[in-house]
Amino acid sequence: MQDQLWYIKHCRLFERLSPDELRRLEQRARIRKFPKNTPIYFPNEAAESVFLLAEGRVKLCSYTPDGKQAILAFIEPGEVFGELTLAGEAQRDEHAETMQPSTVVLLPGEVVSELMHHSPALSLGVTKLIGLRRKRVERRLKTLLFRSNRERLLHLFLDLAEQYGETHPDGVRIRVRLSHLDLASVIGTTRETMTLLLGELRTSGLIGVERHRFVILNLARLAAAVGMPPPRIADGTATTIDPTQKTVPVPRKDWSF
Repeated sequence: MQDQLWYIKHCRLFERLSPDELRRLEQRARIRKFPKNTPIYFPNEAAESVFLLAEGRVKLCSYTPDGKQAILAFIEPGEVFGELTLAGEAQRDEHAETMQPSTVVLLPGEVVSELMHHSPALSLGVTKLIGLRRKRVERRLKTLLFRSNRERLLHLFLDLAEQYGETHPDGVRIRVRLSHLDLASVIGTTRETMTLLLGELRTSGLIGVERHRFVILNLARLAAAVGMPPPRIADGTATTIDPTQKTVPVPRKDWSF
């Protein structure tokens, strides 16, 4: 079994494909390793493929003309991104950049689209993925327009708890490492303002830090501060690829078929 087939088979989106369908997808898949802080694709590039993150971490972001970054989403191992090509988008409209050294599997959009025609489960999974990402972006946009910086940050921690939270003796730990600048780029503020906000939340007993990861010390109180119910914590089960169980593949130098 080739490396890319192992990664595809262990992605939740493709888990219901038949062995023959998995092999068809694997035959056209390509693997590439990226160093930290490296672009995977740029806006206005042709959207001909979707990507599966096998290892590392990726952020989807956009940049203003003066170079300010706005982070739209974080991608973890086992997640697919660049999926709008399956909805007919001809060009990318955001940047995809690595936050850590990352292994990425390229999946030709035409092959995935063909499989969607024969697999209702895959088609439904892609539809749900597009809908969920759109819902999160719209929710974040509303927060940016109508909330204070403090409220934006509290909403962000609720989103992070829902997506990346895991139970911890002191509360809920966010299992991804995020810098002050990362958080600031998501809610549209400066790193200096973010440092002050985090200091206030730590002083009030809402947030702690352990080994460079944030811990929500009182999820119910944090949610109540913005009039929201506490999110359900999935304990990190959303991703299905465990890189520790697989030898890192030898990278291919390009995406060529």
